Amino acid sequence: MRSRWSEVLDDEAEVTENPLRSRRRRRLLQSLAAGVVVALLLVGGAAWYLTDRYAGGLERLDGVFAGLDETQRPAAPTGPARTALTFLVVGSDTRADVPEGERPDGRSDVMMLVRVTADRQNAQVISLPRDSWVSIPGMGMAKLNAAYAYGGPTLLVQTVENLTGVRVDHYAAIDFQGFVQMTDSLGGVDVQVAEATSNGPYTYEAGLNHLDGDEALNYVRQRYGLPGGDFDRVKRQQQYLRSVFGALSQQNVLTDMGALGGFMDALTGAMAVDEQLSNADLIQMAYDMRSLRPDALTFLTAPVAGTGREGAQSVVYLDPARSAQMWNHLRADSLGEHAAEFAVDALPAVPN
Repeated sequence: MRSRWSEVLDDEAEVTENPLRSRRRRRLLQSLAAGVVVALLLVGGAAWYLTDRYAGGLERLDGVFAGLDETQRPAAPTGPARTALTFLVVGSDTRADVPEGERPDGRSDVMMLVRVTADRQNAQVISLPRDSWVSIPGMGMAKLNAAYAYGGPTLLVQTVENLTGVRVDHYAAIDFQGFVQMTDSLGGVDVQVAEATSNGPYTYEAGLNHLDGDEALNYVRQRYGLPGGDFDRVKRQQQYLRSVFGALSQQNVLTDMGALGGFMDALTGAMAVDEQLSNADLIQMAYDMRSLRPDALTFLTAPVAGTGREGAQSVVYLDPARSAQMWNHLRADSLGEHAAEFAVDALPAVPN
């Protein structure tokens, strides 16, 4: 079958026989070409605007991966899992009104591995208890969050990679104070509470609670007064993230430029990412994940064997066998398919 372009060329060849038809054809082709150029400029301009407006506002952290010995790092995924992405997300919920000199010694309160599957249709969020008793390269055994205090993001990445055998592609730091702006930009979020509790000036009643930004911040900060202490706080942090993602989906924020603007301003103002994560990478990832639904997110905690003491410290002991099983699935990009194996480690529908 002859192509349309072959027919056009034939028409051009007939110029001596049919000059009027040839001139019309050239005008048509020129118009089409001009239309394509205009369309490309519009698309390119929109992409440039989004990149400059949002991704361009992110703080970049220099040298997060520069100090790592590539020969000692876990291998990059191969086969179907090769395009999966793994983020190490850290954050601090230390109160902003505490004088800087009286705050904890630079330790991270929140650590999560976030895996976006190769097909961008699913994601897993795995919380790493900050008090996990682990081996920190060059420092010996200590709490996981001490790695950040000893060597910043680089040593924390190295520690997590050694612990899990999972290669970390990117690093993101979140200021939990930014939760206030993010939550308020969504008009608040809904969380289910098992039993009435109080933290700061707020009381959270049993059942459904609609939280504004400051209420949400105090909700995820609460540790005391919860049956599981720090473990329940981890679950609240995950529940909050699940509620935010649900609100984004229900309100169509990702497709409403007006609503998206306020949320993205709050999000980028609260985050910093490694310098290797380019603006183009961020835009591409956002586009790839545009159809990700709330029920495609799985929230887990690294399997725990129990708690105890190491000297004067209260620590968490991870379960070696079940943790190894979880990391194996994560490396193979199949954790979502095997999530049922870790039901005891999953975020419950209604955490404490």
